[in-house]
Amino acid sequence: MLEQYFFLYVLIMTDLGTFNYQNTTSPRGKVNLVGCTQSKLTMVARQLGEREFHAKQLWHWIYHRGVHDFDSMTNLSRHFRSTLEGGYTLRRPIVTREQTSNDGTRKWLIRFEDSQEAEAVFIPEDNRGTVCISSQVGCTLSCRFCHTGTQQLVRNLSSSEIVGQFMLARDSFGEWPTPKTSRRRLSNIVLMGMGEPLYNFDAVSDAINILTAGNGIAISKHRITLSTAGVVPDIRRCGETLGINLAVSLHSANDDIRTAIMPINKKYPLKDLMAACRDYPGISNARRITFEYVMLNEVNDSPADARALVKLLREIPSKINIIPFNPWPGAPYEASSMEAMLRFQTILTDAGLTAPIRTPRGQDILAACGQLRTDSKRIKRHG
Repeated sequence: MLEQYFFLYVLIMTDLGTFNYQNTTSPRGKVNLVGCTQSKLTMVARQLGEREFHAKQLWHWIYHRGVHDFDSMTNLSRHFRSTLEGGYTLRRPIVTREQTSNDGTRKWLIRFEDSQEAEAVFIPEDNRGTVCISSQVGCTLSCRFCHTGTQQLVRNLSSSEIVGQFMLARDSFGEWPTPKTSRRRLSNIVLMGMGEPLYNFDAVSDAINILTAGNGIAISKHRITLSTAGVVPDIRRCGETLGINLAVSLHSANDDIRTAIMPINKKYPLKDLMAACRDYPGISNARRITFEYVMLNEVNDSPADARALVKLLREIPSKINIIPFNPWPGAPYEASSMEAMLRFQTILTDAGLTAPIRTPRGQDILAACGQLRTDSKRIKRHG
């Protein structure tokens, strides 16, 4: 039996490619089925002597019903449940701290199997509820206005850890089994938490395929947005293979300013980034790219900056989210005044662009845009 589990582990690891051993197995060596795609669950079922039909039942229990243990899967045979219990687990990340803001925003500090941590946030709105999830522990981009950017990249998250963030959000709000669309409180997902999603493309791709599958969690692709700081080579790949909404962390229409606050601009300057945005698959007036623009006092908030932004986005179906800078301890910038933001917004709207000023949410618990950070550090390896 141990040889059988080891064979399955090798198959799954080969298929998952970039997964770390510590992220897919428990301390007792059990393989975690949370984060497995339908094809991987079918592979598990067949290797254990079961039919594809049983893999579909397993999928239903994990991703539609949201169960935490195999005993709850009452339409599976006792033998199958016992076999699964012996070599597999349905592990979620662990919530070590849950905070709720005065405005209803909820933030979770999440601990993974290797004790590394990331944060996820629920943002309530009038017509939807959005879960902001992380794709990495820390970040490699070092954007100067972002609190996450002050934390060194620790590692990528696995698809299990990415999907698990949304699943624990559902646990927190009691939204299992998967509710009908009209009754969902958690209706949208944004990959805008810690990390750069396009630098963890394979795990993010698996996670999105799981989250959008119609017979499971079943979030529409039109309700999922991936935010990138501008990893140009993977933007088209994102549109072609994932078909989700794109948001670009822009923050300046001037290369010198953008490079100063976002070092990635030195590698992928605005000319290349805008070309990738113009070619984004599926872009149209009905499905625009969202450009995020954090307003930094006397850095990028002048009328000249606004006019440069109008010129930059002239040929791209777009929406600009004007974001008040959310302060964090030691931040090198101050927020623009409301007067400056309104002046900036007027220039954009007069040019025919959609440019709402985002209302900050969860500032009192450091859950607002650009405020996420944990104490996790990269483990130094010797020898």
